[in-house]
Amino acid sequence: MAELPLIGNYSEPEQALSDARIGVVTFPGTLDDRDAARAVKLAGATPVSLWHGDADLQNVDAVIIPGGFSYGDYLRAGAIARFAPMMSKIIDAANSDAKLPVLGICNGFQILTESHLLPGSMIKNDHLKFICREQVLTVENNTTAWTNEYAQGEQIAVVLKNQDGQYVADEATLDALEAEGRVVVRYEGWNPNGSRRNIAGITNEFGNVVGLMPHPEHAVEAGFGPDHTGTDGLRFFTSVLTNLVSKTAGAAK
Repeated sequence: MAELPLIGNYSEPEQALSDARIGVVTFPGTLDDRDAARAVKLAGATPVSLWHGDADLQNVDAVIIPGGFSYGDYLRAGAIARFAPMMSKIIDAANSDAKLPVLGICNGFQILTESHLLPGSMIKNDHLKFICREQVLTVENNTTAWTNEYAQGEQIAVVLKNQDGQYVADEATLDALEAEGRVVVRYEGWNPNGSRRNIAGITNEFGNVVGLMPHPEHAVEAGFGPDHTGTDGLRFFTSVLTNLVSKTAGAAK
């Protein structure tokens, strides 16, 4: 199949890493794996398909767990996917000394909380309805593997679409996230799902694992996405390449 032409003008990453391999996991019910793979390709890396039932990470340099409704969201969103063979490998790699970068988007964020790679949980939106709209976010932490190309406090617009998007945690956990700077992005303007403290995304203590409820992969091409011009989401995917370059340079010293 011929590659679809890109629309609009693009700035190439400073150092395209076509040999960087970014895994994209597919579960039964995953919807946004192809969108995530396209975002990886636009960022300058090579997307690698990872099947939930396999136990081989295929030597990827980072992993994206995309959005959708894994296993139909039965029991709880992400509760069954957490036990997939691929997730066991991802959990081990994320917690290893190598600290594999992992980005969970929407259902992927839910899976990360169920896997205890990130604290808290996701429940039904406070209005009990599915929501799909453009959403402004404020970048609170630009030091993670997935946000280092954003400015601290920068406001960006990406797509939000969820039904179980309300992030909840006990007050002690929320206080710790705030004190440790682990809130990555926050909803700006209004809170679309009742998430505690307007939290739209968080990170683990090492900055390699990030969970994000909105969808940056739907804001990577001019002519599509927010206001049909937005490419604000692309830097989530170029950020991880910058992180990999930094790690490679550091290892070479």
